[in-house]
Amino acid sequence: MSQGTLYIVSAPSGAGKSSLISALLKDNPRYDIKVSVSHTTRATRPGEEDGVHYHFVAVDEFKALIEQDAFLEHAEVFGNYYGTSRIWIEEMLAKGIDIFLDIDWQGAQQIRKKMPLAQSIFILPPSREELERRLNARGQDSDEVIAKRMEEACSEISHYNEYDYVIVNDDFDLALMDLKAILRAERMKQDKQTSKYHDMLDRLLAL
Repeated sequence: MSQGTLYIVSAPSGAGKSSLISALLKDNPRYDIKVSVSHTTRATRPGEEDGVHYHFVAVDEFKALIEQDAFLEHAEVFGNYYGTSRIWIEEMLAKGIDIFLDIDWQGAQQIRKKMPLAQSIFILPPSREELERRLNARGQDSDEVIAKRMEEACSEISHYNEYDYVIVNDDFDLALMDLKAILRAERMKQDKQTSKYHDMLDRLLAL
């Protein structure tokens, strides 16, 4: 069985990263794909489900996991801890399952150091104006929050050149096709094809 691929996906808020990943999973059931679910110590919000949106744990449990080197990366944000499970990801990859990890550029840097074979993808909006329009269209945030998100977007976008692939999400369907093309290309790499078609290759070479 070939090893799965870890895909690190980053983007500024509003670029459409989560929507693209969700559409990919919906449209491609033939692929073995899962999305990494992070651990957090923050309280559950309305509509959130443990094990689906996050793994909700107590602070003491989270710190114990840090001591056990259970995370690929972790950080404290506004008094709450967040972390990506190393053990779960390694187990899934060993089963040939591709894992998508939705994370910011700082977390991406940490993970690349520990898992250099990971593939990284950055999702860009077509313009600042379109990004701001999308944030406003959500109807979830105040003008002050949107202004802060736009400031954060500049910092996030400045790290796009650290990634293996860049997708501009101007037309959603086209961006989704680009994302599928990246997965398809990775699946066609020689080592993965050799593992998948080992018996067939032996028969062909025996001719």
